[in-house]
Amino acid sequence: MATSPCSSSGVSSSSSSGFSIDTGLEIKTKSVEQTLIPLVSQITTLINHKEKPKKSEKTLQAIQRVGHAVNQAVGRFVAVGETIANENRELKEEMGFACSEARRAGETIAQLTDMNISERPDPDGCTTIFTDKIGVVKAARLLLSSVTKVLVLADRIVVKQIIASRNKVLATMEHLEKVSSFQEFVQIFSQFGIEMVEFAHLTGDRQNDLKNEKKRASMAAARAVLEKCTMMLLTASKTCLRHPDCESARFNKEGVFQRMRLALEQVVEIVTDSRPNGECEIVPISIYTGIKEFKNKIEGLRDNLYYLSKENVSTMLEVILEHTEDFTDSAYTSHENREHILELSNQAKKELEQLVSVWMQAQAQKTKDIMEDLELAILKMCQCITELKRELHNAATVLAADLLKHHTEHMVLKALKIAGTEGNLEAVAEYTCKLTEQKEQLVETCRLLRHVSGTEPLEITCIHAEDTFHVSGPQIVSAAETLALHPTSKIAKENLDVFCEAWESQLNDMSVLLREINDVFEGRRGEKRAYLSLPRPGKHNSNLKTLKPVKLDVEEQGKIAKLGLEVRLLSSDVDSEAEKWEDQENEVVRNGQSMSSMAYTMYLFTRGEGLLKTTQDLFHQAEVFATAGLKFSSVLHAFSNQLEDDDKPLLLLEIEKLIPLSQQLQITARTPVQGKTATFTKVDTCIQKSKAMMIIVLQVLPICWKLQRKCKTGNGCFQSSPSWRENCLQNITNEDSMEGRTVEAFGVKSLEHHVANLTFLESK
Repeated sequence: MATSPCSSSGVSSSSSSGFSIDTGLEIKTKSVEQTLIPLVSQITTLINHKEKPKKSEKTLQAIQRVGHAVNQAVGRFVAVGETIANENRELKEEMGFACSEARRAGETIAQLTDMNISERPDPDGCTTIFTDKIGVVKAARLLLSSVTKVLVLADRIVVKQIIASRNKVLATMEHLEKVSSFQEFVQIFSQFGIEMVEFAHLTGDRQNDLKNEKKRASMAAARAVLEKCTMMLLTASKTCLRHPDCESARFNKEGVFQRMRLALEQVVEIVTDSRPNGECEIVPISIYTGIKEFKNKIEGLRDNLYYLSKENVSTMLEVILEHTEDFTDSAYTSHENREHILELSNQAKKELEQLVSVWMQAQAQKTKDIMEDLELAILKMCQCITELKRELHNAATVLAADLLKHHTEHMVLKALKIAGTEGNLEAVAEYTCKLTEQKEQLVETCRLLRHVSGTEPLEITCIHAEDTFHVSGPQIVSAAETLALHPTSKIAKENLDVFCEAWESQLNDMSVLLREINDVFEGRRGEKRAYLSLPRPGKHNSNLKTLKPVKLDVEEQGKIAKLGLEVRLLSSDVDSEAEKWEDQENEVVRNGQSMSSMAYTMYLFTRGEGLLKTTQDLFHQAEVFATAGLKFSSVLHAFSNQLEDDDKPLLLLEIEKLIPLSQQLQITARTPVQGKTATFTKVDTCIQKSKAMMIIVLQVLPICWKLQRKCKTGNGCFQSSPSWRENCLQNITNEDSMEGRTVEAFGVKSLEHHVANLTFLESK
């Protein structure tokens, strides 16, 4: 089986043939990674063909053509690589050596696959051959290593371009700061605009190409600052030129230049993975990260009672509870939220004491009763910490929503503009106090939102919003003071308008951020999965449209709460199993995670929360979940077809259980019912069947994971890939199409964004 070659730390591939590669080079961009995948796939399939000493003439011709196609494509690739080396002296030696190795490996592969098919064939029409398998493996390993080296070196050129572009922008900014006439300013600012456009293109391409989500979010934040500050720099500089003796105008201008310098420095830190003076980046720990790690450790006790110390667990909880003080100490947290957070914090301490007590007993005596008590203690601890997380989320998001609603009309900004236009310094001072208070509220709210953001990219966005409000407040004040001192100045008025618009824009961004945080919390989107929880309008079963949607009452929710909690625990376990997979884009993982997310929304329904508001919503979701189950069955079938016969039975048995359950749930969800009792029975049945399906998903994921790991360690659990070996090397029916497919699979891929017109393995 051809395996995916790339990981965050390097490029690697292994198979039962003994073929493997680890370049030791970190692949940071998607374009480099995706460029290498087809090469690794083709080379791997080439050396993993069926070990048969006899091959037909067509098969031999196909192998020979593949070898020559590889050599020719590598030759073209290397020619461009050598041109790049000649144009970049600092890379010439390294690039030249890598290109030389790639060319040598390509030629070796061509020689080893160049079989003399004119020799006497056997009576059955086949020719007996003896391939130098070890030689092919060594050449393939060298080829992949050297090609990866060339790509990574070429990628440095993009980084070099970004740094050079940054340096040009900085140099022009220095000129802009020192100009003393409008005419000179206009000329230099025109040049600055051109350079900023070039920098925006380079950094935008890099942002989209970065594999690391956290770095992409950081790059987006830095680019947003630069984009907004460009207009501020224009008006602030013009104001300073118009009123050169005005202290507030100078302060305003200096603030913009400082923000832009910091943003430019941040971009360079992202693309070079380094910080000034080698210092480490210190990112404050959020509560959602702490709780996630804590729960994983606690749940790990089910498998191993000794891998963790009680002191370690206690410390983790202490850190989480220390961070909750950001909420309880905040002047903006409501009294009710503060009380609930303190109660849940105390409860968490008690639950941990109980858990540690049972845990120590289990280490001393592992009886059935004690293990059941341990399981109960784990469930209670996890439930308590989840409730704490929910209360913190509620406190932060309600505060943010109320604050955004209160400032919808931007009354303080409007008042500042009027006071400035009237030249009323007292009124400006009065509204400056109000804006400062608003700024402090927003900064504090962003800090609380960061704790419950749910993903690293959203956490970065919260930090960016916090910094923006912190810096923008004083800049608006200085712009308002300048206008109050020069109330007839059109440029001072324009400058204040620009800063106020930036503030309003950031409030809009915060509104979007709040919605995204709620989406993550309610399961509408996540770090590793994306699905449409509810069918789109117009896609529902026509029989369901006429039914009146109803909600469960308190008594019904109470009855179904235990079942919902069981579904929630299954969803959590599935997520934990999915996180073990290195390849998060694997179809088995993606479909399993998608079903887990849908199951979680059903759990939220049993609590009267989340997206599913009515029973009709639940039935729509159940139908979608059933369809997802059938799709997952197909994915598992495709996975099983790649397995050796000995490894199939266990997986096929689970598939045979999943298909009828999915079909039954589909029928139940589509069957109309009337009356309160019948509706509740249908709700219960839908969730029961969904739970049964999740149990199968939970059993299947570790099975597939173990089989995949078995393959990677070279134990040969996978059959040869039918797309290449069976269809092409065993019984080729169309040799020309086979050759075309192989060469095309290398990819006619122009690496414009990071290899400076280097075309990788273009087809004929």
